[in-house]
Amino acid sequence: MAEPLQFVYRTQKEIGVTDAAPVYLPVPGFVKPEGNLRCAVYSPCGRYLAWASNERVSVVDASSGHVLATIIVANVFDVAFSPHGTYLSTWERPAKDENGDATKNLKIWRTTEEITDGAEKQPMGRFVQKSQTGWNLQYTSDEKYCARLVTNEVQFYSSDDLATVWNKLRVEGVTDFAIAPGQSYNVAVFVPERKGQPAAVKVFNVPQFSSPISQKTFFKGDKVQLKWNSLGTSLIVLAQTDVDKSNKSYYGETTLYLLSANGTLDARITLDKEGPIHDVSWSPNGKEFGVIYGYMPAKTTIFNHRAVVSHSFPLGPRNTIIFSPTGQFALVAGFGNLAGQIDVYDLEKDYKKICTIESGNPSVCQWSPDSRYIMTATTSPRLRVDNGVKLWHVGGGIMYHEDMVELYNVSWRPCLPENLPRGDPLNPVPTPHDSALKYLGTVKTPSKPVGAYRPPGARGTSTPLHFRREDEGGAAHVVSNGTSSVGPNGFGRPRRQVPGADLLESGVRSVPGANPAQVPGAAGDEGLSKTALKNKKKRNNKKAKETEDQGSSNSLAPPPQEYGPSSGNEGRSPERRGNHQQNHQRHHRSRSRHNAHGSNNPERNRSSNHQNGQASRAIPQVNTSQPAADSLLSPGGQNPASKKLRGLQKKIRAIEDLEMRLASGEKLEDTQMKKIATKVTVLKELENIDKDPQAI
Repeated sequence: MAEPLQFVYRTQKEIGVTDAAPVYLPVPGFVKPEGNLRCAVYSPCGRYLAWASNERVSVVDASSGHVLATIIVANVFDVAFSPHGTYLSTWERPAKDENGDATKNLKIWRTTEEITDGAEKQPMGRFVQKSQTGWNLQYTSDEKYCARLVTNEVQFYSSDDLATVWNKLRVEGVTDFAIAPGQSYNVAVFVPERKGQPAAVKVFNVPQFSSPISQKTFFKGDKVQLKWNSLGTSLIVLAQTDVDKSNKSYYGETTLYLLSANGTLDARITLDKEGPIHDVSWSPNGKEFGVIYGYMPAKTTIFNHRAVVSHSFPLGPRNTIIFSPTGQFALVAGFGNLAGQIDVYDLEKDYKKICTIESGNPSVCQWSPDSRYIMTATTSPRLRVDNGVKLWHVGGGIMYHEDMVELYNVSWRPCLPENLPRGDPLNPVPTPHDSALKYLGTVKTPSKPVGAYRPPGARGTSTPLHFRREDEGGAAHVVSNGTSSVGPNGFGRPRRQVPGADLLESGVRSVPGANPAQVPGAAGDEGLSKTALKNKKKRNNKKAKETEDQGSSNSLAPPPQEYGPSSGNEGRSPERRGNHQQNHQRHHRSRSRHNAHGSNNPERNRSSNHQNGQASRAIPQVNTSQPAADSLLSPGGQNPASKKLRGLQKKIRAIEDLEMRLASGEKLEDTQMKKIATKVTVLKELENIDKDPQAI
């Protein structure tokens, strides 16, 4: 007999159990617990539901809601069941006893057992488990054996006797393990990179631990996810590093490997799109798996159990793939920082796309056990607003909606395959609940499709190729890692590029006016050691200094400069440049950072002698043949005479700027008018310097 679908939810104040289609009502016999509730978990077989509070753990019948067992244990943060629901595990926060020893916070209980009146339920086994990650025991499918990880070994127990260790798998440096489902007792262990040795994944058969039946060694593996198929015959290894040495990703590098339990296959899965691996998932039939990989828009591909491509879906912003429990459908979605779209495909009908669901921003997405419905939920603490549960039909329509306050978790009740209803999940389409119709009435349908902003001049035209995404016909996004590879869609443009300037061919930057930098290896340096390169650099610097000293002794003034970056005429009008072409060296503009004598904005200091048709008083000409005067104007001159000369020139430019502002009708302050009156004095000082430079 088919059992009705059911789901449990836990909010800030209560735990509730709801029967899904077609009634959508709370389970009548279940009394909602209230208070500080930390977890609510179904058993894998679907018979039991357990929840924990500060004082106790309760186990109820999932169908009726009646309490079957109560365990008096405080501060339980997590609970879990064995595959058949025979055993219950509880995990408490680590603590220390009176002697300073760690308390045994992992306890194993029988789910249901007869106890005498007044007696308390006692655990079967106790262990010290500090970390909540991977805290529970791992069981074989028939619950005959269970195992837990300790330092450098995996300990196996008989499930009904946890007091003594049944067997040990000794592996130096093991950090993770996974027991395979199915009838074969296989276990996979992972050893990360250590002291230059590659990481390794080894598969053993219980209890033959002398040699592995399959193994794979690889680098770039700080941590892994071990994913067995439902038959226990193939293992997917998703390896990840903490740091990406190529600097292409903040989250490390990811690689994918496939191992067979009998040792006939151990290979790296080659992916044809560059980028991280977002998700990988086995189909329930155990014969195919799906991978989402590559930079966005990502690519989704279905492989068979031999890692041969079966089908590839269109590119899109997706990062999650989940197969339905019957294996007929697969949903490919984009959650997290993506838009929350869910694409549903029928794998039995040539991978036909059924629908696209706009789910919003869910943090939970699960198939119902009969593959007819998809549950999405927004939970806290990821988002504390718009918390609630939505049920969607596989055809795309919404069936049920309920808003909740601070929803923490929600999950379907598992159901055994023999108890599932038969028939086509797509037809007939069930009748939506009233809450779904009410929800559809509140959703605003945009009158126009929402897209990226386009300026008025570009509206009504097609998007240029270099602005299109890869799934819209644009070129692939390639991470160049600093190289100057410019693709046809504009990605990878080199940084610090000056508009209109020629591109620098070599990768070596240079300072304007300085000697060109030597490229390492250009002069045969590639064979030299660090010490030899350092000594060679010292010799070159010494030679350059000697050459510079000789040049300065032969000539007291620098060579004449035309209008260039350091000529002092940049930013001036052509008329002013013409007037001072002969006196260029004497009127070289100072590049000092000091704004002497209260000069205004330097943009205003670009004066002209012919503004408004009036020529300002000309500065007396100086015979540039005098070497002493030229030496005063040299850019590197640091003597007091050259400083005073530059200061007087700056005063003249500031006064000319004030005269132009006064001529244009601007009202000046008293201090500015006094500054204009000092022009005659400044000009006389310049004349004295020109006549006798040594008198300063």
